[in-house]
Amino acid sequence: MLDELPGQYIEEVKNPFSSFDPLFKSADITIGNLECLVGTSGKPEDKPFTFRAHPRVIPILKEYFSAVSVANNHSGDYGLEAFSRMLDLFNQTGLRYFGGGKDIRSAHKPILFEVKGKKIAIPGYNEYLPRSFEALDDRPDIAWNEDGYVTHDIRSAKEFDKADIVIVFPLWGWESEKMASSRQKKLAHLMIDSGDDAIVGGHPYVTQNIEIYKGKPILYSLGNFIFNGFEDEESTTGWVSEMTFSVDSKINWVIHVAKLDKDGIPQNLGKLVAE
Repeated sequence: MLDELPGQYIEEVKNPFSSFDPLFKSADITIGNLECLVGTSGKPEDKPFTFRAHPRVIPILKEYFSAVSVANNHSGDYGLEAFSRMLDLFNQTGLRYFGGGKDIRSAHKPILFEVKGKKIAIPGYNEYLPRSFEALDDRPDIAWNEDGYVTHDIRSAKEFDKADIVIVFPLWGWESEKMASSRQKKLAHLMIDSGDDAIVGGHPYVTQNIEIYKGKPILYSLGNFIFNGFEDEESTTGWVSEMTFSVDSKINWVIHVAKLDKDGIPQNLGKLVAE
């Protein structure tokens, strides 16, 4: 989230990603959830919290991320036209994105990468209200986490995009809940049964449990990364997932701990879990 204090940090030409600079810049691919609109237009929707970052954040996003997910409950905070303009801005500046588009078809297309002979597909989905942010045939916005859409997209990535690896990036779950809900578990298992290879989730503002299902990792929630306004230990401790892939496409992963300061800026506390 690059509004409020993190946005001011960037305006002051400070780098909120500096503690993770070596890790991010050593990766072949870096992916993040962009939990705000980027732009200067639109009017705030009638909801408790709305987030909008200035376009000045785009260069630093491009510096650290191969692509960002816009599939969340804040991308549409300033209306459809502002969302559409944001996508135009990203296209003009070369910031790659996924989980949203000018219509439902483009919103559900995964972002594709080819790394060392492996094709990787990453689709993004939102499942947290309001559903009025969902892209339709004739409406721009985000990809919704509907079971039928998700299973179709995963199978399509494997069959038509010829992806060796699919990693689903969902925004789901209840805020402040440390354990994944039955809905999250059911959908996660359905994703893997449909051909998904890993799941990296977010939204609850806290980290959640990790599950291995049929040998595939499910990181239900990474918690917060850059986000101010929290004081408790659980909400100011987030994770960064580092994944590596073997020749046979097996996924290994490591968790790096991010501790947020009073301004919502993360400090790298090192590795937590290795598998």
